[in-house]
Amino acid sequence: MAKTAAALHILVKEEQHAQDILAQLEQGADFEKLAKKHSICPSGKKGGHLGEFKQGAMVPAFDKVVFSCPLLTPYGPLHTQFGYHIIKVLYRN
Repeated sequence: MAKTAAALHILVKEEQHAQDILAQLEQGADFEKLAKKHSICPSGKKGGHLGEFKQGAMVPAFDKVVFSCPLLTPYGPLHTQFGYHIIKVLYRN
């Protein structure tokens, strides 16, 4: 069972905005460029990079997705108290 993971995410306030970003990603858009342009999270300035973090370090819904969704495939939108996330997991250890 993975204990740590590294992920990118894009955080927006509106679900439709998240759906639009996900559609762009499915058409081959660059995740990091979209994060820099659209994400309201401070990590957006770093292309959405959250770095490596331990299981349980993020809010439960986000944590569950990061430790279960396919690697390197944009996932979302996931709603949390912060807004709507598009998540891309780079690896799990």
